[in-house]
Amino acid sequence: MEEKIHTPEEEINSSIPTEELSEEITPELPTEEVSEENEIEKLKKEIEEQNDKYLRLAAEFDNFRRRTIKEKAELILNGSTRTITAILPVLDDMERAVENAKKTEDIQAITEGLELIQQKFLKVLEQEGLEKIETTEATFDTDFHEAIVMTPIEEEEKKGKVVDCIQTGYKLNNKVIRHAKVVVGQ
Repeated sequence: MEEKIHTPEEEINSSIPTEELSEEITPELPTEEVSEENEIEKLKKEIEEQNDKYLRLAAEFDNFRRRTIKEKAELILNGSTRTITAILPVLDDMERAVENAKKTEDIQAITEGLELIQQKFLKVLEQEGLEKIETTEATFDTDFHEAIVMTPIEEEEKKGKVVDCIQTGYKLNNKVIRHAKVVVGQ
């Protein structure tokens, strides 16, 4: 009699009755399907949560952008309020000076009053960040000066330096807003 040779798999399968094999395999399929369905539901829920977070974040950013644009527009419209408020007392002084100039013939008093008003005005502007660009004996610098005239000069130490200032230059918060118009020695 010939003996049949079995592979290791066949031996294992033959040692277990077929009814037990079918029972063990059958319950696993529904469990896998249930766990896959649970996982799909979890993923769908997570996607919905992420979508909700995204929509809320986008809405929040849009609100922030609108609010920022509105604040910027208000700053532009009302930004000069502080400066104008600071200048108003000088304007009041000018009005009083004009009224008093009509009543008096004393030129010296009018001149002194105007000088005081000018000093007050310059002080207010300095408080707002305005600064004169110094030109007295300064070396010519294109960052601060605009040469109107180049004049020949005999003194060697004055060559390349500002000889005269035609129009005063100004900086506002260290930024040049008007270059000084000057005569430069050559």
